[in-house]
Amino acid sequence: MEIAELGEFGLIKHLTKEMTLVNSSTLKSVGDDCAVIALNDEEVTLVTTDMLMEGVHFDLTYMPLRHLGYKSVMVNLSDIYAMNGTPKQITVSLAISKRFKVEDIEDLYSGMRLACEQHGVDIVGGDTTSSLTGLAISITAIGVGKKDEVAYRSGANETDLICVSGNLGAAYMGLQILEREKAVYNQQVIEAQQQAQRTGGSVDEAIAQIPQPDFMGKEYLLERQMKPEARKDIIERLHNAGVKITSMIDISDGLSSELMHICTQSNVGCSIYEDKLPIDYQAAALAEEMNLNIVTCALNGGEDYELLFTCSLDDYEKLIPLEDVYLIGHITKPELGTNLIGRNGEELSLQAQGWNAFKK
Repeated sequence: MEIAELGEFGLIKHLTKEMTLVNSSTLKSVGDDCAVIALNDEEVTLVTTDMLMEGVHFDLTYMPLRHLGYKSVMVNLSDIYAMNGTPKQITVSLAISKRFKVEDIEDLYSGMRLACEQHGVDIVGGDTTSSLTGLAISITAIGVGKKDEVAYRSGANETDLICVSGNLGAAYMGLQILEREKAVYNQQVIEAQQQAQRTGGSVDEAIAQIPQPDFMGKEYLLERQMKPEARKDIIERLHNAGVKITSMIDISDGLSSELMHICTQSNVGCSIYEDKLPIDYQAAALAEEMNLNIVTCALNGGEDYELLFTCSLDDYEKLIPLEDVYLIGHITKPELGTNLIGRNGEELSLQAQGWNAFKK
């Protein structure tokens, strides 16, 4: 069987299905945003790891190393917040090819340090090695949470409200801009090379004359893709408002995929409403320009790193005044399935079409 047939989550399930926990301190292992380990009677330790591979998760044609460092930390901190915890430390491991200079890695680390400073996180260790294929980044984040307040994916209950922070699809549209401009640039390089051959001129000088892309008016979409923010602010607002989170996950692989994780692990169904999905105007305008369905982008684009959570219907009044928190649906009985209710009332079954790295 090809790995791509299983996909990332199918492979993880296949490899871990016969694992047996031997330590009573391991409260949660594979299957959530973080592993949960008992710390004391009141607190737990949260641990999460993400690996980013050049050519699979990032493209240095358009991703500055400082931004990459910042993003690589944020995606890990987002997992800690998605468990309703507080990040404290990270370890950083790098595999570096010989094309990189010391100054390049300094740029990468400057972005990591900035992300850590903003969230009060320490870099406490890691590893470095050589690579034959480019740059690889592996970061492990460690956090703490209150034992009775950890938000698992398995806690959603029938009639719970479904909410998201921020907006959806903007990061995906930012990626579309970058990929489009990369394709244009690559074609311009080919034309510059051909012109240099015809005229006997310098190829390097011809390439240097290629104009820089114009991203005016698209800055927000690019920032959402290249410099995402872990939503510590949302956790603080929910806590201050007294909202009891019953389940939560961060949106890295697309709203549909993440919502189905919650429904599967909680053994529930759901209904979300198309007209309630928070979508930024710039993302919608660009989707129309590129002939893309913005709702599909919002459902399946991924890399939003917003928080998707459920809470009791009793907390409805507490949610209403919260800035940047949007009610998009409710939890239903499992036999009703996972559904999107369209603007005209039609009911469509949600599909997890998130990105599969093994098909890259």
